[in-house]
Amino acid sequence: YGGEPFGAPFTLVDQKGAPITEAAFRGQPSVVFFGFTHCPEVCPTTLFELSGWLKTLGDDGTSLHAYFVSVDPERDTPQVMNAYVSNFSDRITGITGDPDKVHAMAKSFGIYWKKVDTGDGDYTMDHTASVLLLNAKGDFAGTIAYGESADTAVAKLKRLAAKG
Repeated sequence: YGGEPFGAPFTLVDQKGAPITEAAFRGQPSVVFFGFTHCPEVCPTTLFELSGWLKTLGDDGTSLHAYFVSVDPERDTPQVMNAYVSNFSDRITGITGDPDKVHAMAKSFGIYWKKVDTGDGDYTMDHTASVLLLNAKGDFAGTIAYGESADTAVAKLKRLAAKG
C-alpha cells in the first residue's frame, strides 16, 4: 500500500511554536492537508470534514496523525494556526514556518500553490485541495479528493490506519 518515497526533509514549527520535522510523518500513518487560514471555502470545509472523519473512525483511527500545513506562512504564524486548527479538532496539528522552507516542503510533496492578487490590495492562495495519506514510513499511500464522499474518505482512512 503506497511505498513511494515522498517529501523531503524539513524543519518547521507546529502551532505551539515547537520544532517539527519530517520525523513526525514516520512511526504512524499521517493525514496531511496543505492550505491557509484565510481560505474562504476549501480549507475550512476540508478541516471540518477531516475532524468528522476522525470522530467517525473512533478507536479505529487513534493511530492516525493529522496535519494542516500552511501555504501562506507570511500570514499564518504559529499563533494564527493555533487559533485556526483548534476550531476544528485537537487532533489536527498546524505546521508553518519560514516561507522558503514551507514552500520547499510543499513542493517536495507535489503540492501546487500560487498567490493570487484579489485586486483590493489583498491576496488569496490557489492550492492543491486533496488530502494526502502517508503510511507509517512516511511514504505516499493515497489521497482523499476535495468533495469525495464521507463514506469513501472514512474507508480510506480506516484502511490506512489498519495497514499503518
